[in-house]
Amino acid sequence: MDPQSAGRIARALELIHSVGYFAPEVDAALGDTGLEAGRMRYFAARSAALGAVGAGVVTATFYNFSPRLVASAIPHAWRLATPEAVVAARLRGIDESLARILGPEVLDSPEMREAADLAASAARAVPGPEGRPLYAGHADLPWPDASHLILWHALTLLREYRGDGHVAALQTAGLTGIEALVTHTAAGIGFSEDFARARRGWSKEEWADAETALRSRGLLDRAGALTDEGFEVRELVEDLTDDLAAVPWAALGEDKADRLTELALPWRDAIVESGVFPAQMFGPRYGDAR
Repeated sequence: MDPQSAGRIARALELIHSVGYFAPEVDAALGDTGLEAGRMRYFAARSAALGAVGAGVVTATFYNFSPRLVASAIPHAWRLATPEAVVAARLRGIDESLARILGPEVLDSPEMREAADLAASAARAVPGPEGRPLYAGHADLPWPDASHLILWHALTLLREYRGDGHVAALQTAGLTGIEALVTHTAAGIGFSEDFARARRGWSKEEWADAETALRSRGLLDRAGALTDEGFEVRELVEDLTDDLAAVPWAALGEDKADRLTELALPWRDAIVESGVFPAQMFGPRYGDAR
């Protein structure tokens, strides 16, 4: 399987993993641990696999969030809940949200068991944790027992493995965290600008400064759109990300990867159609990235 095909499959299935960031069941379960409402629950839930790390580690591994926003939640979160409690709560919320959205018949189906086996095979083919800190933290967690949670955990491992490689690709292209966010939004396949800025904690002034820096490099035009060179840089980043994430999908093989996609895409679509994701998180070209 070529890296670009593997990348398309990974992006197509990523929203199954992402339900953990928006489902009300997950938010409620994290609240039960004592975590404060809002961004604290996101930062704690995603970083808990790393242990009680500080704001610097979370900023470094998440990459495009404002350090100021991260520091507003971490490390205070660990004074309210242990990482172990947060990991357990997140999985409990995933279980409840997928049960509500997909229904018990889907969760108990042979198709779900088959999809879980396929996704787990891909995740277990990741060559190693070197240079992949978020992946490594999640890979140290025990595998769940239920098929739908195995599927979610496997897709989470594959997503964090890909994400760690994406950070390496962004650094290779010389893009800071906020510059990565600005160029992704300008490409039309990321978040809408207002949503991106608000969710990632950047001020309008910081966003404008990043646009100025990108214009000075010839990557943005005066209207804030990507120039031809800007598109080339983004293509370089995406191609390198695909290259760095291809090994587990190549190990699974094209036929099995296609079968996993065939099984899981209806569930991905059901999650989207449930309204769990805010519309602002999808850029105008979202459909092109499916």
